[in-house]
Amino acid sequence: MRIQIGIIAALFLAACTTTPPIESSQPATAVAPAPAEPTKVTDSRAIVQRFVDANEFSGTVLVAKDGRPIFREAFGFANRELNVAMTPESVLRLGSITKQFTAAAIMQLAQQGKLSVDDPVSKFYAAAPAAWSKITIKHLLNHRSGIPSYTDLPGFFETQATVDRTPEEIVELTRDMPLEFEPGAKFAYNNSGYVLLGYIIEKVSGQTYADFLQQHIFAPLGMKHSGYDVSQVVLPNRAAGYGFENGVWTNAAYLSMTLPHAAGSLYSTVDDLLIWEEAFFGGAVVSKSSLDLMFADYGENYGFGIGSDDVGGHRALRHSGGIPGFSTDMVRFPDDDGLTVIVLSNLESGRSGRIANELARLWLDLPAPPPPPQLVAVEVKPEVLDRYVGVYELMKDFNITITHEGSVLSAQATGQDVFALVATSDTEFHFQAAGIRIVFPEGDGPAQSFILHQGGPREAKRIASN
Repeated sequence: MRIQIGIIAALFLAACTTTPPIESSQPATAVAPAPAEPTKVTDSRAIVQRFVDANEFSGTVLVAKDGRPIFREAFGFANRELNVAMTPESVLRLGSITKQFTAAAIMQLAQQGKLSVDDPVSKFYAAAPAAWSKITIKHLLNHRSGIPSYTDLPGFFETQATVDRTPEEIVELTRDMPLEFEPGAKFAYNNSGYVLLGYIIEKVSGQTYADFLQQHIFAPLGMKHSGYDVSQVVLPNRAAGYGFENGVWTNAAYLSMTLPHAAGSLYSTVDDLLIWEEAFFGGAVVSKSSLDLMFADYGENYGFGIGSDDVGGHRALRHSGGIPGFSTDMVRFPDDDGLTVIVLSNLESGRSGRIANELARLWLDLPAPPPPPQLVAVEVKPEVLDRYVGVYELMKDFNITITHEGSVLSAQATGQDVFALVATSDTEFHFQAAGIRIVFPEGDGPAQSFILHQGGPREAKRIASN
């Protein structure tokens, strides 16, 4: 649901045909494991165990090819207070992998002729302000609506995470705020848009979002261990969520599961998700024409509830998820015997995406990626580093504190350990282990901002001096 900043820890024309029937013979559990190469199984276990030993993963992992598991194991604890070990049958929250199911539900309704992705949102949401007149369902699906995301509101998780809200009440949180850009003009990952999609599903179908998915996806496919998470429900095999900060394991902060709604409130198991992957990519959930629309790139390598990626030259379709206490990643290689990698972690800062990529490279017979080029470090005078010392706000309630001792500049993000930066010029500094580059502006006097580069540029502005 929420996107975590990587420096914290490795923290994505409607068819008019009728929805194709979901085969009633679909197995209720994942099929029997396929014969696997013993060496790769051992290597897979070693890859994951490396992250477990570093307190960077706890959870379940499944690798499958042609719909059959070739590696399926669990690591760590489902409940640390009771010493309950994780098992492959453990149930974990999915976070934003939920969006894939939401998008598929919208496409099912489109195929039934009950809506079109080109319909304006105002057709189904009567309270839409005039500024939303150009926003379509398609804009919600591919994160190009311009509506501010409620999870980006200042202090949202700190002050409002425990408050139960209906989908309408969630949408109202940012409904009357100015659009961030003209609808369709750019991509901006948006949880409000997917909650609004959930509202539309409920409005059009006459069912709750949870009931619609249960009746039209989970039950027909035999996904018996998947559903909408309700904290009060006693859920067999439920894994508790955790954080790991400053060398200490902590219980995840409470989050009302009414809040993620269609943007991130589902739970599942690796076995159920394999059933989903096989049915979804096999055309048993929506038609091929709908899949083509969902897999298209509308900008920033994102379609409808699913993103596209490249791993060593191999086309990948994936989505990750992050929600308090959980980190997830699910990736499919459609051109490689349907190789599927599913990684579910009950650690908020779990390296699920990195684990998925390393496992994919192993089973695709790809060499390990080359190490990053060695940096050529330079010494920066202490009086220059003095310009950079201070507290900078990267986003609301998340700061980076810059300090230095002698000629070494260091940074510390909110709730994280201090890490030393390597200078490659008077204004450019690196933390290569996390792929971070920080660039300060040239000039005299205290720097008022810097640009953090990690996957993309982001400005941090000075808010205080040390």
